[in-house]
Amino acid sequence: MELNTIQPAEGAKHYKRRVGRGIGSGLGKTAGRGHKGQKSRAGGFHKVGFEGGQMPLQRRLPKRGFKSLATPFKAEVRLSDLEKLPVAEVDMLALKQAGLVSELARSVRVILSGSITKKVVLKGVVATKGVKAAIEAAGGSVA
Repeated sequence: MELNTIQPAEGAKHYKRRVGRGIGSGLGKTAGRGHKGQKSRAGGFHKVGFEGGQMPLQRRLPKRGFKSLATPFKAEVRLSDLEKLPVAEVDMLALKQAGLVSELARSVRVILSGSITKKVVLKGVVATKGVKAAIEAAGGSVA
């Protein structure tokens, strides 16, 4: 094969359909648009979802649900997860390095799930009332 002999595959190239160019072309007169009606006219078409004036499906169905854009920036950590951490001082950076919260997280909340026995100091992390009581009972503190 030489560069000067390369050709497109058979049937890969074809002429653009030219409509409205006489009866011999097979697409003369109405140019493939049929007779009358909205679809036959220039600029005559309807918007997506239009049902001829009937109340469209997307308006007949009830609105439902909500997706908060703040979700990726909030994180929750269980009390039992703090038990497994090798550090005594827990802050946002320690939780991110341990992989307990995502790198995107801006606020972290510790929830009461499980128990804790070791002394832990929470800094810059929100804790629920139950968590605060559990940590203080184990000898730790919440800053």
